[in-house]
Amino acid sequence: MPTATPQPAFVLVRPQMGENIGAAARAMWNFGLDRMRVVAPRDGWPSERAVAMASGAGRLLDEAGLYDDLAGALSDCTFVYATTARPRELTKPVLSPEHGMAEAAKRIAAGEKVAVLFGPERAGLENDDIARANTIISVPVNPAFPSLNLGQCVLLTAYEWMRNSGTVVHFEDDPRGDWATGREIEALAAHYEERLEAAGFFFPEDKAAGMKVNLRNLWSRMRLTRADVQMLHGIMRQMVRWKSR
Repeated sequence: MPTATPQPAFVLVRPQMGENIGAAARAMWNFGLDRMRVVAPRDGWPSERAVAMASGAGRLLDEAGLYDDLAGALSDCTFVYATTARPRELTKPVLSPEHGMAEAAKRIAAGEKVAVLFGPERAGLENDDIARANTIISVPVNPAFPSLNLGQCVLLTAYEWMRNSGTVVHFEDDPRGDWATGREIEALAAHYEERLEAAGFFFPEDKAAGMKVNLRNLWSRMRLTRADVQMLHGIMRQMVRWKSR
């Protein structure tokens, strides 16, 4: 069974090699983390190579959540960090691993459910993945060689978690505090995409995919409560009713 220690979930998005999943599990357990989620691993699951590489951390692989897509892996989360070493055109707050994990510790102490995303080995997270995150954690690396192994990135982030989680000050972010979950944000995004598609908003066609990613990025950047989500659903429903009169 996972430990009772409050902590973030580390989400491995489309990992490509079992050995790297095992190295990530080992790095997590080195620093007391045991909430692993695996999204669409390339070589299937379970992975014998992951188990062999994990050594004494095989329990994390046995208990890891397996998901077909990122939306499912984040459905119960209220705040999401995305790790990347590459500059992105999406507008989001950017933190170092140190400050990101310090903030994550405060959010978890306040009762939030936090996830940290790690991308596949070849190119890292895609913009569509990052659009689902609230904040980017950018790893300072040599610009001439920015590629980090998945296990290394997990190790670096887990170390900063351990270093920052020992002296946690209660995080006062917003007195409302009833944050929307990933499942609720997904439903809101789908509602707006469906209605805007019907209205011909996503035009021209060759730019539609990018427009949808930017819209989804907007929802995560706004940091919505459940009341906000209900209001935004109501606004769209009323606009549709008004249009049909």
